[in-house]
Amino acid sequence: MEERLTEKTAIVTGGNKGLGFAMSEALLAEGASVLCASRTPGRTGELRERFGDRVRHCETDVTDAESVAAALKTAAETFGGVDIVVSNAAVRHDGFVKKLTPGEWRETVETCLTATFLLTNAAVPYLSERGGRIVNISSGMARRPMPGAAAYSASKAGVEMLTRTSAVELARYGITVNCISPGLFDVGMGADLQKVPGLWEKYLENISLGRAGNSEDIGRALVYFCTEASSYVNGHVLELDGGYLG
Repeated sequence: MEERLTEKTAIVTGGNKGLGFAMSEALLAEGASVLCASRTPGRTGELRERFGDRVRHCETDVTDAESVAAALKTAAETFGGVDIVVSNAAVRHDGFVKKLTPGEWRETVETCLTATFLLTNAAVPYLSERGGRIVNISSGMARRPMPGAAAYSASKAGVEMLTRTSAVELARYGITVNCISPGLFDVGMGADLQKVPGLWEKYLENISLGRAGNSEDIGRALVYFCTEASSYVNGHVLELDGGYLG
């Protein structure tokens, strides 16, 4: 199979586990070099065993501007530039509005939304040199109100509008900005739902394709946004949910 991202470099926040791991794996399989930016190495070692020196981990606090800038600099110095930026890192604190603490709200918004802004902001000088791609990761919960998910849903809704606004502003620099909005997946946060008796089956009933998404699904969607196949797509939010009916 032809590798469509040979000589491209990507930075993936939270790329060491869950959906982030799946996306890092997909980029590497297409020939890209990947810097996984996260607090801990996680499963990065597994990727290094398979893909060697095309994988690096950089200890990063995605909510800190200096840390994010340092990660981008590391990627550029290690691999010769930055072509693809994937803002995936997230945290979720469940709680009804009347009980959610300000600290839980703040951590969720800073990790999901503010971190996406910081990465976009710092990446522009690198991406504008190479006609780069930014892909943000949202959630189906950005558009569907769910009791107990105010902080997460609000922050992901913000990610989608930030995507659209950034796309308009950065197009003049040859940068496209798009977003993937995953629905129910059997990896990442969604995997935890399988531990709740009956809940997984209940969600599956609302998916027209009758199954949850998997690592290959998120990987293919990401690769599409990073290759020439999507060169005329900008500011788009892809609902990757198998046709959710809820």
